[in-house]
Amino acid sequence: QVQLVESGGGLVQAGGSLRLSCAASGLTFSSYTMAWFRQAPGKEREFVATISWSGGMTAYADSVKGRFTISRDNAKNTVYLQMNSLKFEDTAVYYCAARRSPLVPTTTSQVDSWGQGTQVTVSS
Repeated sequence: QVQLVESGGGLVQAGGSLRLSCAASGLTFSSYTMAWFRQAPGKEREFVATISWSGGMTAYADSVKGRFTISRDNAKNTVYLQMNSLKFEDTAVYYCAARRSPLVPTTTSQVDSWGQGTQVTVSS
């Protein structure tokens, strides 16, 4: 079955950077659009960024636009999220998501598979 394993989370000071990775297995990776979502304590899971099959199309939540970059390496079955200029409000558990569709996922209901999540904590 599809397995998504996130890594790269941790504790960082405001203004710092982190790079999340999501290694996928059990799927034909290039046939899946991928995304990152996040969930802060007491809040609903929200969309962060998404990327098309080839990586040629990306989209971002307004709250992270210009600071975060999503990318993928189909040869390594891996999707990345480069996070720069981190803010306290970026603190959350970050989840990797996959959708078997040419349409990128931007809502939780459009996601077919989830990773277990990785904690990102930004200290102010």
